[in-house]
Amino acid sequence: MGAVTRFLKMQGLGNDFVVVEGAVEIDPARVEAMCDRRFGIGADGVLRVTATGGLVRMEYWNADGSEAEMCGNGLRCVARFALDRGMSPTSEFDVLTPVGKRRVRVNVDGSVVAELGPVVVGEDHSIEGFVFHAATVGNPHAVALADDPETIDVAAVGARVGTDLSRFPEGANVEFVRAVAPDRIEMRVWERGVGETLACGTGIVVAAAVARATGAIDQTTDRVEVMVPGGEAIARLIDGTWWLEGPATYVFEGIWPG
Repeated sequence: MGAVTRFLKMQGLGNDFVVVEGAVEIDPARVEAMCDRRFGIGADGVLRVTATGGLVRMEYWNADGSEAEMCGNGLRCVARFALDRGMSPTSEFDVLTPVGKRRVRVNVDGSVVAELGPVVVGEDHSIEGFVFHAATVGNPHAVALADDPETIDVAAVGARVGTDLSRFPEGANVEFVRAVAPDRIEMRVWERGVGETLACGTGIVVAAAVARATGAIDQTTDRVEVMVPGGEAIARLIDGTWWLEGPATYVFEGIWPG
């Protein structure tokens, strides 16, 4: 066996990641191989974590090998990983992401609160019988309010919408959302470069923001409970910035040959 790469498998709300530390060589083919659920480790993406001069840095690749601007659940996993490995002396610190520094806090129970930023809601698009609200929180999203997300073929519709470059030039993560209470929503999601996933951290706060902006939920609430197939998270709006709170857990560790 040649050189090996040590990794940790982590997940947040069922959004699962291969986490590597330091100067580990990453390329699209390697990411695809690692993320393959039959012939590899299996994951929605790969996170690389480094610490330089006291600053923790996060990089993220989708399962298809494409680099992504941001990953909310990945950020929360990076926060716990970094704290547990002594990259930060305190449980509250900054993580440098491709879209800038984001604040994180690791709670005593291992759950993590992460700053994702302001959500900007853009124009609407009528596609496949739904009205999709374009939105961004550092990465692009298309959010549709639906009577029942469980009845939607998320894999098929999400793929058609998320790869519609005429409307979403960078592609988009696609969320289907139902309001079930004035401060509670349900969501299913299709992610760029991955497919349908059990959760999407940036999608959770974007869905909450769109539901609030459209009046689907209470437009004065600053705390939204969001249920996804992988569990439940809290999206909070504080001074114009959206934060995400939820679990970040270890699954297993190992070595990747070659």
